[in-house]
Amino acid sequence: MLYNMLFEAIPSSVLLFDRNTFIISANRNFLEKMRRSLSDTIGRRLEEVFPAIILDNIDFISQIREVFSKNEPMRGQWMTYRAPGIPMRIFYYKTFPFSWHGITESAMLLMDDVTEQVRLSKEVHRVERHLASVVESASDIVLSTDINGKILTWNTAAEKISGYFFGEVREHYFYQFCIEERQEEVKRIIAKESQHSFYMAEWDLVTKQGDLIPVSWVFSPMMDEFSQPVGIVAVGRNLTERRKFEMQLLQSQKLAALGVMAGGIAHEIRTPLAICSSSAQFLMEDDITPDFRKVCAEKINLGIQRASHIIENLLRFARPSTKTDFIQVSLLALINETVSLVANQARLQKVELSFSPCNEAIFINGIPTLLQQVFINLFLNAINAMQDGGTLSISVETVGNEGLICVTDTGHGISQNDIDKIFDPFYTTSPVGKGTGLGLSICYSIVKEHFGSIEVDSVEGNGTTFTVRLPIMMMCHDNGK
Repeated sequence: MLYNMLFEAIPSSVLLFDRNTFIISANRNFLEKMRRSLSDTIGRRLEEVFPAIILDNIDFISQIREVFSKNEPMRGQWMTYRAPGIPMRIFYYKTFPFSWHGITESAMLLMDDVTEQVRLSKEVHRVERHLASVVESASDIVLSTDINGKILTWNTAAEKISGYFFGEVREHYFYQFCIEERQEEVKRIIAKESQHSFYMAEWDLVTKQGDLIPVSWVFSPMMDEFSQPVGIVAVGRNLTERRKFEMQLLQSQKLAALGVMAGGIAHEIRTPLAICSSSAQFLMEDDITPDFRKVCAEKINLGIQRASHIIENLLRFARPSTKTDFIQVSLLALINETVSLVANQARLQKVELSFSPCNEAIFINGIPTLLQQVFINLFLNAINAMQDGGTLSISVETVGNEGLICVTDTGHGISQNDIDKIFDPFYTTSPVGKGTGLGLSICYSIVKEHFGSIEVDSVEGNGTTFTVRLPIMMMCHDNGK
């Protein structure tokens, strides 16, 4: 009974033959696959059960007889079979002796339908070939390492870029091919960060010739079926061409800026030079009066001063300061002094000044003369924006570790077309001869030099607010002093 249960439970098709190739036993799997009954199978010869097309291609009879004569199993083989109206099937079969006390009493034939396994195996191989082709065809470096960072795979692009063939890098640590200054970082990344999440970095790859290639890297963990990290996959993009393009773009931007600045300089200096030239021509006349000679000399002097001022501002814009001697500056005292300098100008243009300091004494690290230049420029711009009078409001407060200085006017405001350009050099909306267009550019450069920022908020017709943010050193309670 137990024998029959085991025989029927075998998932393969099983037949037992005697020496004359008569079938003496067949399990349920075989009967179902061949669509035969047990009574129509037992006692039949092999050629009565199997289709002729199978027997024409496979000599089962010789194999069974050889099993009996040698008492040894035959090597497993493949067989394909297509029955009418049924798709082709693939079988794997094997014949071996069924012995008792060393005597072969019968021969056993085991057959398995492996069509799906073969199909899946072919699909797996196709996918593997496709993936391998993708990796090898990629222009980026694609490599993998084990959990310790030893190189396992190294694609064609890696060979071309580095100059190392796969055989030369296999079983070597990946960090050995990175720039020496970053090797410890590479070890750390592979040991920790990349084992559970992706990581991005940029460092140089050292080629076989000793050259340094800038590469952008993306590291990702390689997981097993239990979602445990077993290695690292690294994809590296050669940045050499991109760096060249960035340098070309930067150079073109420099040339464009130089063109704008050259045009601005020519436009601004041409006016005082024309005045100087005409005045000098008058001075060469013999019949001019002493008073007119003095007027011409004054115009030449003023023209030279204006041209000198333009050049000085230009140099200050290009190099805001070569000094590094920042000192402690009282922000409230600095702004209070600056307000007093423009108070007379505000009074002449019927502009009311409103200064709202905070209760603490704020100290910043900076160069007082440059900072004062920023606020004088902002105050005067605000006053000039209110030709018919108005209010200039100045407030100082602290937010976190920053001091905020807000300069608000009630003037005509700035249009949306102009607001994105006001910090550009030589860009001005003032009438010709009234401004150089360098003031706000210099302010922006000075504030950046002091590790701060300057922002503008304006609505055309409703005034403008400039906000300067500067990092503070400390605050002290003012006590009303």
